[in-house]
Amino acid sequence: MRLAVTGRNGQIVQSLMERVQGTYDTLLTVARPEIDLLHPDGIASVLDALRPDVVVNAAAYTAVDAAEDDREAAFTINAAGAAAVAAATARLGIPVIQLSTDYVFDGRLERAYREDDQTAPLGVYGSSKLAGEQVVAAANPRHVVLRMAWVYSPFGKNFVRTMLNLARQRDEISVVDDQHGTPGNALDLADGILAVARNLHARPHDQALYGVFHLAAAGHTTWAQFAEAIFAVARQVDGPAANVRRITTAEYPTPARRPANSRLDGAKLAKVHGVELPHWQRSLPACVERLVIQEFSA
Repeated sequence: MRLAVTGRNGQIVQSLMERVQGTYDTLLTVARPEIDLLHPDGIASVLDALRPDVVVNAAAYTAVDAAEDDREAAFTINAAGAAAVAAATARLGIPVIQLSTDYVFDGRLERAYREDDQTAPLGVYGSSKLAGEQVVAAANPRHVVLRMAWVYSPFGKNFVRTMLNLARQRDEISVVDDQHGTPGNALDLADGILAVARNLHARPHDQALYGVFHLAAAGHTTWAQFAEAIFAVARQVDGPAANVRRITTAEYPTPARRPANSRLDGAKLAKVHGVELPHWQRSLPACVERLVIQEFSA
């Protein structure tokens, strides 16, 4: 399978690059300067030249707070850019996988969100990603939308690395304890994306494979409890650790509102694509240990 992925340096793309090593699949990454979702007109010609079997649109505007003051860029990249990618794949007659987010929901439900639950973004980022889902669906009937949440990995900027960095500077860190979700190790998410892509390549005419799905690990936690779990592992491997002071969202105001509940129900993806990710607590230690060895060992 020839899999083209937009973006090159993000957590998901880096994880896909690692996971595809040693397989029979070929991963083709396309990013600036070859393509720029701020200027999506050139996307079709690039994908035409690559001739992939499946395309994953992983490139996105992900600065949640900055998006509140940069609406045009967020919508250009996350909606217009996604539409251009989907239109190009439709012309090639191949499937597209659009990566999306828990931020399409307002977080008011008291259970994990299912794919058919009402969307209601709280800010510009979530609104732009929801618009991206909608334009991709309109542009290419052979589409899969994969919503993910609380992504972390050994790559790039993420909550795990931030906590370890802060622990080198402080004995105590204040972390929000009234937002609930499921941490998603990007390496596990990459495994799920690859499994979906392989299904689409093997059975491109199976209509059941298409649509919106939630790609999430099992279990759930809060940001504060997640931080405590990170430091528990870090202490075991002589990495930086701190005490966690649990606070409320109101005590940590941000320009963009966050969903209080980011839990995603992955039952549909398991039933249709056979994809089930490990419990988040199983996947966390390897990432923490890897970061400590790479960046935080004495």
